[in-house]
Amino acid sequence: QVQLVESGGGLVQAGDSLRLSCAASGRTFSIYTMGWFRQAPGKEREFVAAISWSGSNRYYADSVKGRFTISRDSAKNTVYLQMNSLKPEDTAVYYCAADLTYSRNYDDDQEYEYWGQGTQVTVSS
Repeated sequence: QVQLVESGGGLVQAGDSLRLSCAASGRTFSIYTMGWFRQAPGKEREFVAAISWSGSNRYYADSVKGRFTISRDSAKNTVYLQMNSLKPEDTAVYYCAADLTYSRNYDDDQEYEYWGQGTQVTVSS
């Protein structure tokens, strides 16, 4: 079992920044990849970013490339999503997820076994 707890969401204006955190506990030694996904009202959940548990590989959706940065603090078992230059279209509930079975499909939410509760990010124009 892996437990994931997100934090850091909030209401900001367009152009502002936010940093989301995802603290992992439990069988963290079994994690291969950590991902961030988001779901806006009326839309399907979509991939945002992913990082290998070693921290050596990072992946981004085209829509956030150059604005968002995913990182990991191994000592704290925490993954971060630094979001800069936020846009109203970034408004969504953001979820972190853990993949315990290695998959190259890091952008497929079906590959992730454990999920956090989600944190709301709202960007006003």
